[in-house]
Amino acid sequence: MASGSLVLYAAGGILLALAFAAHVAHAVLLANGRRTVVLLVPRSRPAYAGVVTGSFVESRSADRGEDGITSAAGPFAFGLTLAAVVALGLSLLLRGIVVERGPWGNLFEYTVAFSFTVTVGYLLLERRYPIRSIGFVPVGVALTLFLYSTSLPKEIEPLVPALQNAPLLTIHVGMATIAYGIFATSFAAGIGYLVQGTADRFAWLPGHKVLDEVAYRAVIIGFPIFATMIILGSWWASIAWSRYWGWDPKETAALVTWLTYAVYLHARNRRSWAGRPAALLLVVGFGMVLVTYSGSLWFSGLHAYSGL
Repeated sequence: MASGSLVLYAAGGILLALAFAAHVAHAVLLANGRRTVVLLVPRSRPAYAGVVTGSFVESRSADRGEDGITSAAGPFAFGLTLAAVVALGLSLLLRGIVVERGPWGNLFEYTVAFSFTVTVGYLLLERRYPIRSIGFVPVGVALTLFLYSTSLPKEIEPLVPALQNAPLLTIHVGMATIAYGIFATSFAAGIGYLVQGTADRFAWLPGHKVLDEVAYRAVIIGFPIFATMIILGSWWASIAWSRYWGWDPKETAALVTWLTYAVYLHARNRRSWAGRPAALLLVVGFGMVLVTYSGSLWFSGLHAYSGL
């Protein structure tokens, strides 16, 4: 079963690379005006459409991309990404059965799970919003993480005593990877917004209102998950290290990340900060996500022995 997990892991990586190439081709074709397929049926509006409020959230009917225009590479981009998600998901499932816990007890498993949740978060939001033209950003992030995971030890080894709490390990680290994956799509939307501007400079990109709504929707989903992860981490720290908070580098980075997204949620609904400043906060926020993910590699602390 462990070998089957590694086979699916390799297949997922190949599919992820092909998905990234297809997303790049899709964006290039759209940028060059080669829109070969037009879906005449508009995308369904989410139940919260018209309810979400904020700086640029209005009716989506006026936004560019509502007609579902795509390119010849668009369906391949989506299909290959979905196939990569299935392969990586099955790989993690088999790994989890073997280790009898969440398959993220070391840096290899953690990185693969992060790559998986990035693609899942993107696909879920892409089904609601016309953002496939910026899909190469989250898929590119997922591919980069996967490539990094290939350099990490893949052997299954016993966990150190502090990590031998299967329920908390599964839930706490699992919630971290879910939040990270969702924040990756908000990062992509923030980058798109900075490029697009309020004037909607590029016809092949989603309109700035769509990008703003996608980013906001991603953050309000990921933010409470991330907050719950921190709370559970404090509880686990009291069990493993007899204290709830010790300003460990990993803990500190997680707190700064949470505060960054809290500032974004506040700033987005203030006229002076809405738009470009809020989008910049999304870029900073995901930068902090990467610091939180990898901080234990650069700074000594209680999390360093696990690589998590």
